Amino acid sequence: MHAYPLIENHGLIGDLQTAALVTTDGTIDWFCCPRFDSPSVFGAVLDREKGGHCSVLPSHAAYATKQLYLPDTAILVTRFMTEAGAGEVIDFMPVTGHTATPRHRLVRMLRCVRGSMTFDVDIAPRFDYGRMPHELHLTDHGAVFTSEGLDLTVHPVREPGDERLAGNVTGERDLRLSLTLRAGQQRGVVLESAADGPPREIRLAEFQQLFDDTVQYWRSWLGQSVYTGRWREAVERSAVTLKLMTYAPSGALVAAPTTALPEQLGGERNWDYRFTWIRDASFSVYALLGLGFKEEATEFIGWLRDRVKEETDSGGYGDSGPLNIMYRVDGSSDLVEETLDHWEGYQGSAPVRVGNGAATQLQLDIYGEAMDSIYFAHQRGIQLDNRGWTSLHTLLDWLVDHWDQAGEGLWETRGGRKHFTYGRVMSWVAFDRALRLAAASGRPAVTGRWSEERDKIYAQILTRGWDPERKAFVQHFDSDVLDSSLLRMPTVGFITPDDPMWQSTLDAMDQELVSDSLVYRYNPEASPDGLRGSEGTFSLCTFMYVDALARAGRIDQARLVLEKMLTYANHLGLYSEEIGLTGGQLGNFPQAFTHLALIDAAITLDATLNRARQGGR
Repeated sequence: MHAYPLIENHGLIGDLQTAALVTTDGTIDWFCCPRFDSPSVFGAVLDREKGGHCSVLPSHAAYATKQLYLPDTAILVTRFMTEAGAGEVIDFMPVTGHTATPRHRLVRMLRCVRGSMTFDVDIAPRFDYGRMPHELHLTDHGAVFTSEGLDLTVHPVREPGDERLAGNVTGERDLRLSLTLRAGQQRGVVLESAADGPPREIRLAEFQQLFDDTVQYWRSWLGQSVYTGRWREAVERSAVTLKLMTYAPSGALVAAPTTALPEQLGGERNWDYRFTWIRDASFSVYALLGLGFKEEATEFIGWLRDRVKEETDSGGYGDSGPLNIMYRVDGSSDLVEETLDHWEGYQGSAPVRVGNGAATQLQLDIYGEAMDSIYFAHQRGIQLDNRGWTSLHTLLDWLVDHWDQAGEGLWETRGGRKHFTYGRVMSWVAFDRALRLAAASGRPAVTGRWSEERDKIYAQILTRGWDPERKAFVQHFDSDVLDSSLLRMPTVGFITPDDPMWQSTLDAMDQELVSDSLVYRYNPEASPDGLRGSEGTFSLCTFMYVDALARAGRIDQARLVLEKMLTYANHLGLYSEEIGLTGGQLGNFPQAFTHLALIDAAITLDATLNRARQGGR
């Protein structure tokens, strides 16, 4: 590894329990095992010298490279072209089941499609974020990297008549292989964690079957989508990306499969996103059900229901109330934040953080998002059992007594608690949806109290969350700061899209938060968030802006913003968290929240355009 690739110069593969990033030059520079939130085995994206990697490169000095997904799958193809020949590295992970397992396979299929090509394969793991030493054991049939708690086995793919792979040990017990192929030949390696036996030679027929089964899985899964509107390619790639970030044993969705990729190069806004946020995962219910993926939505609702039950049954609430804002994928909440001081960070952007200290913040909006997703799912046939309703009732009893207090807000600022308007809006949503759900299901409820609290919140937002001079709803009470989280006010039904108060708020955001169609979260200079430095535009907010414009009847503007935003995707249609001033991607990659918002924006705008067309006939 000689230099850091751009964040956007990566593709994602995974097996629904963990995932790996592959650069455009065929290097796996991020892979955690056995789960998304486990320590890394390959981590060169955060330290090119100490992080570890698995690279496949042509031995030819000069080459061009292209990368794509095999259509309708999560199988990544990296193509190399030289004067002597053209070759491909096909990367994928065979899908695991719903039972958690330490066994995961990274399949690296090497093909020569023209002329001849010699591939150099470097396998250099660094276990436990590079903190755990390892040993390399070579056998006649492969190799094993052993460390405390985890082994990585290298299975070569070869036929009986093949020459033995030319391999040698380099550096810190790393392995280098060399493989020459002619047009039409295919070989490769399989890297397997916690293998159930010694290294073995895999025959081409078995290799091909792994590939065929993985293709069949992804095409069968994506075939369930009911979306047939505009921007189908972007929507379906987002759906596959979200599926790749879902932990199958629990149904939980991680915010991103990476940690510490910076929001500003050289800055300190480097967070661990390998966990499940109540907010992000609640949004997934809308997107998944909107596309027809009922099983995934049902699994998440089950995960959310379990968190509510656990917390309300315990009764020992912390400062964050009955729910934490985030959990590990298995539902546990041990997210102690620490820094990896031995790693330099992406392009020198230290600190490298693992764990997340925001886990115990008070963010009142999560209660509204949880209730909204449960009600939305109920409308589409995903029912809540009696115990689940009892737990929700307990949660709402707590909210009755606690909604009127300051919190950190959804952006997880570290500059002190404030009375965030968005938190109030979503507290209003929590009571509103609880009332609707009780009426729709005939469940017992203290409807009078819930109605009273809902109406108090509504009145408070209109008096304290509205700035008459700016003619706009503001970030927190008694301020004049704008915040793009409030783009969701009409989406959740707090205000109608054609209300003059909302139209003037949208106008104010146009002038202050929007830059050539891209949207900032807020202005940190106007509202200090306790962190140094700046950040890029927030891709989630840009897609929320598209949704808000479409609902407000600004259809042409919404369509232009969406089309512009699609040009900021990487070559595979993936988005990180933010877009920098020069158009590059910043922050953890890919980000679930962004892809969820893309799906929602596309569905809303497509339906709006269809209605406009029908109305014009």
